Amino acid sequence: MSVAEPRTIALFRHAKADWPQVSDHERPLAERGRKDAPVAGRKLADTGITFDLALCSTAARTRETWKLAVHELSHRPKTVYEERVYEASPGELVAVLNELPDDARKVILIGHNPGVHGLAEVLAGAAEGDARERMNRRGFPAAAFALLTFDGPWKSLEPGAATLTEYWAPAE
Repeated sequence: MSVAEPRTIALFRHAKADWPQVSDHERPLAERGRKDAPVAGRKLADTGITFDLALCSTAARTRETWKLAVHELSHRPKTVYEERVYEASPGELVAVLNELPDDARKVILIGHNPGVHGLAEVLAGAAEGDARERMNRRGFPAAAFALLTFDGPWKSLEPGAATLTEYWAPAE
């Protein structure tokens, strides 16, 4: 496989979390989040993308979101729980993505706002159809995802290098 083949990144925000008396890192999903995560998983499955790798924040709400969503996919990708995704800025997330192995062509990152939304905005130098308009209008609510593509090795991923090809958010 050539590193020049297009790469796909799905940026997936965790589903709606609850606010019990626990640390932020240990917050579980709320009832709505447990309903929305599988719906988002089905929407991801509908894209037809077979992910090679999932990078998931170590926070409880992201792990629970991924556990519920991945069951809807036709193929379960290798999952790496990456603590650097928790509370990461867009720049920190780009740095994590720059370290990915070049044999991973289709990656899903399960993380948090504002980092995930900011990363989608920073990477998207172009957009297809009305994806950017819908993302700008809706923001990046819980369980939303954006799909982006770019050419080249992961180490070349930088601001403006990708095309926003799809955006989805659950109904409010």
